[in-house]
Amino acid sequence: MGSAVNYGIIGCGMMGQEHIRNIRLLPDTRIRTIFEPDAGMAAKAAELAPEATFVGSVAELLNDPGLDCVVIASPNHLHVRQLVEMQRHRPLPVLVEKPLLTDPADIGAVAALEREYPAPIWVAMEYRYMPPIAALVDRLGAATGGPVMLSIREHRFPFLHKVGNWNRFNRYTGGTFVEKCCHFFDLMRLALGAEPVRVMASAAQSVNHRDERLDGEVPDILDNGYVIVDFDNGARAMLELCMFAEGSRYQEEISAVGPLGKVEAFVPGPKRFWPSELGPLPEPKVVLSPREPRGPVEVPTPVDPTILEAGDHNGSTFYQHQRFLEVVRGTRPAPDVTVRDGLLAVVMGLAAQRAAAEGRSVPVAEFLPDGTARPVPGAA
Repeated sequence: MGSAVNYGIIGCGMMGQEHIRNIRLLPDTRIRTIFEPDAGMAAKAAELAPEATFVGSVAELLNDPGLDCVVIASPNHLHVRQLVEMQRHRPLPVLVEKPLLTDPADIGAVAALEREYPAPIWVAMEYRYMPPIAALVDRLGAATGGPVMLSIREHRFPFLHKVGNWNRFNRYTGGTFVEKCCHFFDLMRLALGAEPVRVMASAAQSVNHRDERLDGEVPDILDNGYVIVDFDNGARAMLELCMFAEGSRYQEEISAVGPLGKVEAFVPGPKRFWPSELGPLPEPKVVLSPREPRGPVEVPTPVDPTILEAGDHNGSTFYQHQRFLEVVRGTRPAPDVTVRDGLLAVVMGLAAQRAAAEGRSVPVAEFLPDGTARPVPGAA
C-alpha cells in the first residue's frame, strides 16, 4: 500500500454519497473506483468524486489492482452476495453497510464469512460513534453502577425514497426492525455487555405508505412498534419506534438506569430535515442523574460543523471511517464492529419481526447456527 489509501465504492445512493463525503475529509485517501448501476446516483457520485473511475460490475471493480479497500453501500439484500463475491474473487478489507443480511437463509453464509474471510470486515454500525451516544457508553458504568434497564426511543420521519423503492418491502429489507433498528440492537449489546436471550414485540403499519402502489403492490413495512429484549445477565432493554413523528425535538432519546443513577443521551435528527420554523436544530447532549446527590448534570456533546455537514448522522460516519482507515493501514488491530456483531444485531431484528407477527416470545437461539450468542468483545 502506498501513502494514499484507495477506496472502491459499491453503491452510491444516499448512504454511499455520505461515505464519499466523509472519506474525502480524511487525509491521504482517494475514491478510486465506483460501481453504481443507477445513472442518476452515479452522476451525483461523480460530482462528489470526480477523480473516480466508474465500472459496470462488482467484478470489474475488484479487478482494479490499485484498490486498498472497499465500502459496500448497496441495497441491503445484496450485501451478503457481494461479500461472498469479494471472498471468491479478491478479499480486500471492507466496510459493509448495515444490515449485514436480511434473510435468515443467509445466516450460514455469514457464519462462513466470519470463519473464512481472510481480511477485515467492518460492519457499519455508525450509531456507536455519535458523540452523545459514545459519551453515554463511556459514562455508563460510573453513572449507573452497572445498567439494569436500557431504553431507546426513536421518533422520526418515514422511510425516504430509494432507487427502485427497495426499502418499501420486507423481502428486500428484512423488515423495519432489521433495516432501521439493527443499530439499536447493536447498542443494546454494547451498552449492557451481555447477550440477548429472548425478544418480545408488538408492531404495526399504521400510517405510512398505506396509500402507495408500487408496481401494483402496497408496501408492507412496519412504521411503529415496541420491542423488549431480555439479556443473559438479567438486564433488559426496550426499543420504542415511531416513523411518523416528524418535528420531534430529538430523534433519539436513550436512557440507562442502574443502582447508582441514570444516564441519558439526546440526539437530534438530520439538519436537512429539521423544520426551520421551529428555530435552530437542538444540540445533542448527555444528562447524568445520580441518585445521590440528586439533581441532573448536563454534558454538551458538540460536533465539528465541517464533519456535521458531511452526513446525516451527527458526525458518526466520519469517526467510524477514521477507525476503519486505521484498520486498513494496520495501525488498529481489528474492526470495532465484527461480522458476529452485525449478525447478532440482525438476528435480534429478525426475532422482533417474528415476535410481532406471531404474538409470542422468540428465543434468539432460533436463528443462530450454533444455538448460542457469544460475548461482546470490549463491551461496557
